[in-house]
Amino acid sequence: MRTYDLTPLFRSTIGFDNLSRLIDSAMKVDEAVPAYPPYNIEKLNDDAYRITMAVAGFNENELNLVTQDNVLLVTGKQTSDDAGEAKVYLHRGIAARSFERRFQLADHVKVTSASLRDGLLHVELKREVPEAKKPRAIKIESGDGGGKVIDQTAN
Repeated sequence: MRTYDLTPLFRSTIGFDNLSRLIDSAMKVDEAVPAYPPYNIEKLNDDAYRITMAVAGFNENELNLVTQDNVLLVTGKQTSDDAGEAKVYLHRGIAARSFERRFQLADHVKVTSASLRDGLLHVELKREVPEAKKPRAIKIESGDGGGKVIDQTAN
């Protein structure tokens, strides 16, 4: 695996301390990446997203969603409805195994709601940038008492 030195970038950028950590985690290729349960990630608009996971056989009490440090953790653990009753399957195509799926969230992305319909778990996400983080105009003072306003909102 390659290791990239991002030190030259830090000379001209400020506040990108987590960039190196994010790149390292993205570059890690784990052969045992779980494919269960399958999921979709949709971009609804510039600030809204939806994760849809196929969790057939799970109910609301068997699913758990937790967000911490820009990570959304979705876990599922089925409880046995049949107390000790052994089932004999001729074919078993519906997975009944526990799972854990992690999603790395960008800064200021929050989970707004979650719902379970027709075996699909829908997790709604929204980017909410605080007012203090939005672009603002900065006034430049000159020696003659007049001021010039630089508009930093235009990109």
